[in-house]
Amino acid sequence: MSQHRNKKTAKKWTVGLLAAAMVFGIAGCGGKDGNNAATSETSSYNKEGLPIVNEPVTLKVLTVRWGSMGDTFTQNQWMKDLEKNTNVKIEWQVMSSNDWAEQKSIMLASGTLPDIILGNQTFGDSDIVNNLSYFRPLDDYIEKNMPNLKAAMEETPEMKKISTFPDGKIYSLPTRLPSRPKSSRQPVINKTWLDKLGLKVPETIDELYNVLKAFKEQDPNGNGKKDEIPFIEIGNDLISPFGIADLNNNNMLIKDGKAIYFPVSEEFKEGLKWENKLYAEGLLDKEVFTQDDTMRSAKFQNPDAPIVGFTYQWTPDAVFGKWSDQYVTIPPITGPDGKRYTIGNPIGMSLNRNELLITTSSKYPEVAARWADQFYTNEASIQNFWGAIGTVIKKNDDSTYTLMDPPAGTSADAWYWDQSLRDFGPKYVSPSFEQKIVLNPESGDGLKLQLDKLGSEYVTEPFPNVMYTSEEFEELPTLTTDIDGYVNTMRAQFISKGGIDEGWEDYVKQLNKMGLEKLIKIRTDAYSRYMSVK
Repeated sequence: MSQHRNKKTAKKWTVGLLAAAMVFGIAGCGGKDGNNAATSETSSYNKEGLPIVNEPVTLKVLTVRWGSMGDTFTQNQWMKDLEKNTNVKIEWQVMSSNDWAEQKSIMLASGTLPDIILGNQTFGDSDIVNNLSYFRPLDDYIEKNMPNLKAAMEETPEMKKISTFPDGKIYSLPTRLPSRPKSSRQPVINKTWLDKLGLKVPETIDELYNVLKAFKEQDPNGNGKKDEIPFIEIGNDLISPFGIADLNNNNMLIKDGKAIYFPVSEEFKEGLKWENKLYAEGLLDKEVFTQDDTMRSAKFQNPDAPIVGFTYQWTPDAVFGKWSDQYVTIPPITGPDGKRYTIGNPIGMSLNRNELLITTSSKYPEVAARWADQFYTNEASIQNFWGAIGTVIKKNDDSTYTLMDPPAGTSADAWYWDQSLRDFGPKYVSPSFEQKIVLNPESGDGLKLQLDKLGSEYVTEPFPNVMYTSEEFEELPTLTTDIDGYVNTMRAQFISKGGIDEGWEDYVKQLNKMGLEKLIKIRTDAYSRYMSVK
């Protein structure tokens, strides 16, 4: 039923966009002139307290949901209470991600936008930067109309850094998701195999090498076949012991406070040599560069016997199927310098921007700003991440909060997406309030937080999610396509065929010919702007 409703809404909204684009020839100017339009605030507007307006005001809010998720989240009890308490009625325009790319192009071309854009999956950085005249700068609104968000930015300054555009203004609002780990994927090993072979959990790359060799040679799954795959890698995980921790997949890292392009670094070079050694001895999956997620999953869940010894994962319970009990998460592997490194973020993997924009088409920007600010309380945020208190969350007598069990036949994650905005939309849960949230340590979000304790102290500062100018956005696609493609090709060649020392100089020269210096300048300029935000 949700799917049908979602498709119907999407079709109606698409027709509306097309009509606006065709009938109103000057519709595209509507958004662009909006900065000069009167902010038609109703005389019943209240600068403080609730309701926000004495007489009802309707705002159109557009958001995008994955696939056929639909709009059931709009019936969240907190959402209903918000409308009642603020006197702001919401006309939801819930789109499906299946159709959104085409509809987004029509919308931006026509300039016909609703009052509010919700969720960072709706408009990305380049959509906003290349259409800034459609969106209101929010700095003054944050200062005058949004005390909850203002306080959140003061407590967590990174929220302001991540939201500030290259011109120094804030156009989109951020989020800080609750109860998120600091570490990303962590090393996972088959503990049953270790015990059978009388081996201890490896702590260093040398110990890991010896364990992987034993996995290959000593038939730990006991089926008499040489079918064991000692190590399956995802991304660049195995070079993390060499100090390479690339959270945002842009080949950048922060070292001694400076932004570094690591594919030309000595650490990367040594990491490639290590992986080449594993590959040459059959310890690294031979299909590492050709398989997709489906092929990897088939190996992780091989029906006859477990065949994978070591990998990096978010949590093992979601990967290995009926063999999950054999696998455990272990601390990060110590590298050649005697240190451990983990991919992640010391402040938590919880920050995003572009979670809410107020358009220049809106006649009620102050009302929209005050409405958005209601999302930035602790209780509002947990209800928009998991579900309403009384439905999904139980508020206990000791002021703690416990997640209820989902209905029979429904996974917890699916239930949370059905009942809330989940990952999308504005939120802020303070670090102190997080201590009041009680999660099941054996599954889902709670399990990841438990496993996070093994690696969180070794998380390195990542190259942040920086913002680029429109000119930089024009140059980046060509540079990254050429340069990243060449790096990936040469990485595969170096690991599978060797010749790293002999080919390194030519590899670096070719990157420079492709414009590496320009790419690094764009990245570092964006990083400097990010760090300059106070």
